[in-house]
Amino acid sequence: MSSEEKKEKYSKETQMIYGQAHSMKWDYNHHVVPPITSSATYRLDSAERGAQGFIEFANTTEETKRKQPILIYDRLGEPNKDILEENLAFAESGDCAITFGCGMAAISAIFGVLTKSGDEIIAHRTMYGCTYSLLTNWYPRYNINVQLLNLHDLDMLVSAITPQTRVIYFESPINPTLTLIDIGGIADIVKQINSTRPEDEHIKVVVDNTFATPYCQRPIELGADFVIHSLTKGIGGFGTDMGGVVIGPEKYRDLLLLYRKDFGGVLSPKAAWPVLVYGLPTLSLRVQRQIKSAMVIAEYLEKHPKVRSVSYPGLPSFPQYELAQKQMRNYDGEFAPGTLMYFTLKSDSPQESRDKGEKLINFCADNAYTITLAVSLGHTRTLIEHPGSMTHSAIPAEEQVQRGMDPGGVRLSIGIEHPDDIIQDLETALAQI
Repeated sequence: MSSEEKKEKYSKETQMIYGQAHSMKWDYNHHVVPPITSSATYRLDSAERGAQGFIEFANTTEETKRKQPILIYDRLGEPNKDILEENLAFAESGDCAITFGCGMAAISAIFGVLTKSGDEIIAHRTMYGCTYSLLTNWYPRYNINVQLLNLHDLDMLVSAITPQTRVIYFESPINPTLTLIDIGGIADIVKQINSTRPEDEHIKVVVDNTFATPYCQRPIELGADFVIHSLTKGIGGFGTDMGGVVIGPEKYRDLLLLYRKDFGGVLSPKAAWPVLVYGLPTLSLRVQRQIKSAMVIAEYLEKHPKVRSVSYPGLPSFPQYELAQKQMRNYDGEFAPGTLMYFTLKSDSPQESRDKGEKLINFCADNAYTITLAVSLGHTRTLIEHPGSMTHSAIPAEEQVQRGMDPGGVRLSIGIEHPDDIIQDLETALAQI
């Protein structure tokens, strides 16, 4: 029985612990845990071997797939990154994965590979603040048009697509409101439009799946072309290292490698190794615990007299509950609504809402034991933040409201603490409002 046939007998959760028993990237059969590589450059036996290494880099063939790569320089490739990429592609049901130094480097790379001057990107109107800044401050300089739309309205999307449209980009769940985009619905629209276009003018669907993680949702299985992750978040899981990844079709592997080589943004081996050894193997275990806690905490907040609304895909009151059940599924096909929620406090005005939200967060920062005021998410610790003034501050305040963000909205990323302890700290904080 081949190694691939053996692997098919086991669940994805188990395979993310063991990964590749043998990889052509590096033979580590006699290590229980892959070693960490520490060399930025690699010794070459001859000038001819070095020349061959440069010829084979980003020139994938059936022959190069069957042999160990000639390692030259960390920016081109090294074993920890290469093995991690194989496992990340598997986790997301993609053909290939290319890692980067952070999530924003990954987003920049996929836009850089898919667009050129004169092209157009359509993106959902609400997104992470740095992605918003990239699209609105920088891409106009490159003569790449950006349309920010409400992608909940599929008819609006169809009307907005132009001959220059090359990318449709969105997060789902959306940062910070937790609303969802119909991935399959958009993929179907794009497939129909692409059927009338030459291949070099095809539109690609790119989904940032950071909030869900591949445990809860796999956009490629739903029809998306590419998936983006900030490895710093749920996949990394412990908040110790930054990283990003683009996962997609094999035909784009070499282009992404060349982009990384020329533009930088390389994931270091010392950041790749913890994701490979700790992050992916524990992903299912951590997220299962976090989902269970998130459900309890969301139900508590929804019933609290001082809370106006709770946005969590696992609640029956969630406006897109049916869509959540359709596309947020774990590896066993079970409903997996994620680990984050967004809630607002009762108030009489936007300013009062903002004041109350900040007061709650500040109290938690000074007094809570299980809730930490910090940006990021997907951590083993529960993190709280105020998107309006922190992660999404690049979006003007009036536009935040137009895009569905409450001035006092609070984002809560659930960790692996006991849920009763988190609720105890929330109860104490809410009592101060």
